[in-house]
Amino acid sequence: MIAVFRVVALLLGLCASVSAAAQSAATGGVLTAPASVPRMGTERQEIRAQLLPRRYTTLAAEIGAKVNALPVAESEAFAEGQLLIGFDCSLQQTQLQKAQAEMDATEFTFKSNLRLAELNSVGQLELDLSRAAVSKARAEVAANQAVLAKCSIMAPFAGRVAEQKVREQQYVQPGQALLDVIDDSVLELEFLVPSRWLMWLRVGGAFKVTIDETRKTYPAKFIRIGARVDPVSQSVKVVAAIDGRFPELVSGMSGRVQVASP
Repeated sequence: MIAVFRVVALLLGLCASVSAAAQSAATGGVLTAPASVPRMGTERQEIRAQLLPRRYTTLAAEIGAKVNALPVAESEAFAEGQLLIGFDCSLQQTQLQKAQAEMDATEFTFKSNLRLAELNSVGQLELDLSRAAVSKARAEVAANQAVLAKCSIMAPFAGRVAEQKVREQQYVQPGQALLDVIDDSVLELEFLVPSRWLMWLRVGGAFKVTIDETRKTYPAKFIRIGARVDPVSQSVKVVAAIDGRFPELVSGMSGRVQVASP
């Protein structure tokens, strides 16, 4: 019986030697480690991201009027506070003038009643009614001034016109979209990273991004880290910014973010 066990052991050893020799021949004479053994070194992951402007918005009409001026053409730059859209508000201007004339009349009546009240020639009720008429007239003037202020749309920030949705002499309705404007002074990147990166990821950390359209690599840095982790994907949203000003970069371009963890 012992002899049989020895024969079996010899056969098993022989099979193991043959298997090792076959693996060595297949790999050029070098034995490879099992696939389950993790590789040591820096973790590197490639992530897709798109360039976005820091600020962007759609300007809409607040009144119904005809577009009278569009001084900034599509894709052109503008300064903060610059006129972007002007409406024909001749009707609103006339209504304001009418309200101001009515206010002047009520104020004159009220002043007259005050003098008469000193002489006990007017009743208290009439005096109170004239005072209320003045308040109403002033409110009408303020309302018309507020409407007239909406006849000009100024730039909320410095940037460029991304899309022009109306043309001059076109009549627009309240709430109608007019212009898409962006602030591309700083281009940002938004993407998801594994939540385990929170152990070492910090605001201000630097990395590189390769843009497909330009085929160039640009420096970037993290500026915001999400406050919540998605429990399903175990990822967190981060926001980064291109570190520097590169005229060839345009909002909407995309590329590959390469971040190496320590």
